Amino acid sequence: MADALLELNLSHASASVINNNGLSPVVLVCEHASDYIPEALGDLGLAKADRQSHAVWDIGARELSRLLSRKLDAALIEGCISRLVYDCNRPPNVPSAFPAQSERIVVPGNEGLDAAARHERSEAVYVPFRTTVQSLLEQRQRGSASRPIVVTVHSFAPIYHGMQRSVEIGILHDDDPDLALAMMNNADRLSGRVIALNEPYAQSDGVTHSLVIYGVANGLPNVMLEVRNDLLTNETEIEAMAEDLLALLLPALRAMAAPAQEKDNKCPAN
Repeated sequence: MADALLELNLSHASASVINNNGLSPVVLVCEHASDYIPEALGDLGLAKADRQSHAVWDIGARELSRLLSRKLDAALIEGCISRLVYDCNRPPNVPSAFPAQSERIVVPGNEGLDAAARHERSEAVYVPFRTTVQSLLEQRQRGSASRPIVVTVHSFAPIYHGMQRSVEIGILHDDDPDLALAMMNNADRLSGRVIALNEPYAQSDGVTHSLVIYGVANGLPNVMLEVRNDLLTNETEIEAMAEDLLALLLPALRAMAAPAQEKDNKCPAN
């Protein structure tokens, strides 16, 4: 284990920043963008058939995030390590940060991790990832008149524990629902899509950690986007999904900005 973590620390960053100087106030975060597992961890003992499964990464989320980054001219922070090594959308004190099983998929390399091993993985993967995101947000807050807007991008499997999921786009929030609700107000623009609030997951499922630490804790608008991964299988589908997400997001951002602008434009009382 120590050799594997040495490899993580020395040869493979846990986060990558794309379009750091993008002009949009939106900051995209894709925690589960990578399927990379260090060779020294032996694929965590996964069965060969499971090595490219959704358990390892969010299929299609990286490509979707990069396209959104280009269309918005927004900064994007990608995770560069598989979530099975460490799930950067989980705090270090929960078992799901190092899942020993993901739905039906057993992860032998995560079974029986002791406190020292969990701490080492957290230090190698989670801490630098979190530092990268937080530093970019702080930089944006210092250098811009507009607040950064945190948008995390995920995908989910169409079948979970044998049940078909009908939802195509999930819009999730934690304690600050404003941006999520503003996006849901535009759902009727996409009559052909099945869009739902806090599905297929919700705050109670422990999936909004990033919203809390990057958005809520910093007083920044934030939302989590979940897209069904069978709708992200090729460039055409990803392009269509990106346009649909922007049809929800951009009017929501304008609507949220309007009250502040109206207040700024009011003449002071005599």
